[in-house]
Amino acid sequence: MPLISDIKAIIAGFGVTLHHMLRRPVTIQYPEEKRVPYPRFRARIVLTRDPDGGERCVACYLCSAACPVDCISMQAAERDDGRRYAAWFRINFSRCIFCGLCAEACPTLAIQMTPDYEICKRDIMDLVYEKEDLLIDGCGKDNSYNFYHHAGIGVTQPRGAGLEERLPVDVRSLLP
Repeated sequence: MPLISDIKAIIAGFGVTLHHMLRRPVTIQYPEEKRVPYPRFRARIVLTRDPDGGERCVACYLCSAACPVDCISMQAAERDDGRRYAAWFRINFSRCIFCGLCAEACPTLAIQMTPDYEICKRDIMDLVYEKEDLLIDGCGKDNSYNFYHHAGIGVTQPRGAGLEERLPVDVRSLLP
């Protein structure tokens, strides 16, 4: 009876095909109708700010290291108070695959993904975004997180002044 089971399988396959052929197509007229993405949809990358209004990016290069297509580049700099920041930050969206690994690697929540999926340009050089293009005014998804309030040592208070911290040891005092 293998012939009967083969015929049943073919009829079942044609039934699935016929079922899909008779359904109404789901067509969205794109320029006039915009598709609303899901809440966790990952598209354009933005740089966010602290609740205090300062830049969150500390130029740790973790996003650049995590990027599989190497589309993120930056240069680190340091302020007078010891805080690091990105002197320049650049993302090449013509290479970006929107995987979100950079946002997951960021310890300060500076890089976040938005659902903005319309970033098509005619000139490929217009897809290279600088820090000024990426930096937004808001905090993004977490309005209360401030990296420098959690980082602690030597940034918001002198070394050894924190709770359960000892003063630094002078290594010259350890010499024989």
